[in-house]
Amino acid sequence: MSSMFDEAEKDPQLSDEEFSRLEEPLRIHLLNEQYRHLKIKDRALMIVVAGIDGAGKGETVNLLNEWLDPRHVRTLAFDDPTKEEKSYPLVRRFWLGLPPKGSVGIMFGAGYKALLDEAAKKDLNPDKLESLIVAVRKFEDTLVANDVQIIKLWFHLSRDAQRARTALLLANPSTAWQVGKKDDKVYKHFDRVRQAAQRVIEATDASHAPWTIIPSANKNMRIFRTAEAVLNAFTQRAIKVPPAHDPAAPLKRTKSSHRLDKLDYGASVSKENYEQELMQWQNRLATAVRSKKFKKKSLVLVFEGQDAAGKGGAIRRVTHALDARQYRTVSVAAPRPFEMDRPYLWRFWRNVPGRGRIAIFDRSWYGRVLVERVEGYAKRAAWQRAYQEINEFEKQLTHRGAIVLKFWLAVTPDEQLKRFRAREHSPYKNFKITPEDWRNRRKWPAYAKAAEEMFMQTDMPESPWHILSANDKRHARLEVIKLITKAVEQS
Repeated sequence: MSSMFDEAEKDPQLSDEEFSRLEEPLRIHLLNEQYRHLKIKDRALMIVVAGIDGAGKGETVNLLNEWLDPRHVRTLAFDDPTKEEKSYPLVRRFWLGLPPKGSVGIMFGAGYKALLDEAAKKDLNPDKLESLIVAVRKFEDTLVANDVQIIKLWFHLSRDAQRARTALLLANPSTAWQVGKKDDKVYKHFDRVRQAAQRVIEATDASHAPWTIIPSANKNMRIFRTAEAVLNAFTQRAIKVPPAHDPAAPLKRTKSSHRLDKLDYGASVSKENYEQELMQWQNRLATAVRSKKFKKKSLVLVFEGQDAAGKGGAIRRVTHALDARQYRTVSVAAPRPFEMDRPYLWRFWRNVPGRGRIAIFDRSWYGRVLVERVEGYAKRAAWQRAYQEINEFEKQLTHRGAIVLKFWLAVTPDEQLKRFRAREHSPYKNFKITPEDWRNRRKWPAYAKAAEEMFMQTDMPESPWHILSANDKRHARLEVIKLITKAVEQS
């Protein structure tokens, strides 16, 4: 039965003489293309390295770093996650390792280690394997759609060649360290590992994130094919956006629209009742987040809404109940240059909380489908695609035990105008009012339309939107802290 590994298992050779003839022009071409890639800075290049244990992956990557300018290459190895990494969704460490545009990231394993381990098990769980495959494909689709080019290299050689190479390395004290326990076991389980690799590669090979099989028995051939694959990636001019992100695909309409129009903007709470209830709910929240049960959870709070809707005030009433060592408030403004060089969700992955911790976002990743949409900073294809990307991002958080609550504080145009004018005349608040606030106000209908569509596309049971009337600040603050407290207590 033919296999994608047949050619590699013939252990093709490249003589020293032939390699010597090819090496210098190949290195020059590779380095020139790296500098061109760095200058154009239109995408990042991520190289995923995987393969048969003992096939020379580390040696080849070391040489690749020598051939390229190492200042613009970052190499990361992903072994079993640490205790701290397990506190977050496991995909977070891959996000944090992404290279900026113009640079190269080399990732050993990336998300494929767990996938290959599962596929190679005797008692294979098909559902779990399929779940892991889908997760990897979604991750890669999102990266490619956000200007990260992906190539995946599988280093392969025959069973006999692997055994011979392992023996050769062990015979020399200066190279014996390169052989691990797994390398010695590969020979015994070669067929199972090979079958698992074929299953995984076939399921995750795509035109926008392709696999390349690197014949690895012969050192010269291994180096040549690797350099050739990287060079081809550098010279590729266009990356096809995955079909799942087709901007022409119709958006799902899952809930009724005009939720902002249906709010009771007259809802209010007296000052006396407010102060009494606020203290009670703050005490309950303080108890809930200090409980033993919450140590296995995390809390993500998102605050969005019109300018002057009272997001900051609501956040302060929440944090009053929290230990400053337990939470972090993230005020989201326009992305900085180093953030713009990576997919837009990257800067939010940096700030998600681990277990027992709380992250409060004053503005958030929803800027992609709000201000970036309305102001034209994001193309239509990008902000339409973002609904799916955001939903997947939040699912990854909730599946790891995060409680995700999203609040939209809504005020009427008249109430906003009243607050704007009050800010202008207050020495303590006039810094809050900017020309941008007035400009945004003139685009009220466009922002309202974007918000309504955002609710429809991203309101999920595991990460719901709570749309609250905020004409009365006391009413909004109480509703926020009630909803948070109940969600933590019931989790």
